[in-house]
Amino acid sequence: MSAQSYPGRRRTTWVIFIALCVFTFINLTPLIWAVLTSLKDPRDAFTIPPTIIFEPTLKYHIEVWTENDFVFYLMNSLIISAGTVFISVPAGSLAAYALSRIPRRSAGPILSALFTIRMFPHMLLAIPFFVMGTFLNMIDTYPLLILALVAINQPFTIWLMHGFFLEIPRDLDEAAAIDGCSNWQAFRIVILPLARPGMTVAALFSLLLSYNEFLFALILTGTDTKTLPVAIASFGGEDISSWSLSAAGAIGIMLPIVLVMLLLQRHLVRGLTAGAVKG
Repeated sequence: MSAQSYPGRRRTTWVIFIALCVFTFINLTPLIWAVLTSLKDPRDAFTIPPTIIFEPTLKYHIEVWTENDFVFYLMNSLIISAGTVFISVPAGSLAAYALSRIPRRSAGPILSALFTIRMFPHMLLAIPFFVMGTFLNMIDTYPLLILALVAINQPFTIWLMHGFFLEIPRDLDEAAAIDGCSNWQAFRIVILPLARPGMTVAALFSLLLSYNEFLFALILTGTDTKTLPVAIASFGGEDISSWSLSAAGAIGIMLPIVLVMLLLQRHLVRGLTAGAVKG
């Protein structure tokens, strides 16, 4: 039976592999097209049919980094993203830990409320933040955008960390209490190291969400704190002669995140699979 079923399993594996390759190619097509466009002159980028063989140029990549304040906008994005992560993950971990240790009937309504807030349209939340920022004279400052991003991303962080803390047995809290630890000491010394993979995942997703945020950055920033997503929107527009520059800018935006993911992919996979297999 096993000898007869082996060819069938092998065919199924090949079908799944081919389907995944096709799916990956479809998803990578926009990225490949953007890379090719960034290496073409505008006259080659908009030919019909598309030009496959062309003389590549790095002119627009160099122009993005040297003549359009791209480094300045990148630093703004990194400062705001780092600030969001350093506030959101610790605060979300504390809230998630507390919710994981109270009765489910009490935690359920709070988690549902957080989930409802996360579903709100961003514009509905951006207007109050703009009004408060104007009243406090904080428009075009780092703290305002960081606090706004923490507020809108916090429900996601709490939900994510809540699942990790539920996988940690409560017996560890009781054992720490018997050894004389306070609730804070038990959390910091015993629970937090076990939840480190989950915190890594939460930090990475919080980084992605804040780095790619456009609407809040558009409304709450100005010339001093403008981020990359807002800056790249000013490249090109209806002028097709600038689309190669826009494509080069899009590639430049992706590079830092791609590098971070390549460096931390092992921790990301470990965090996503943590708790999936119970001993």
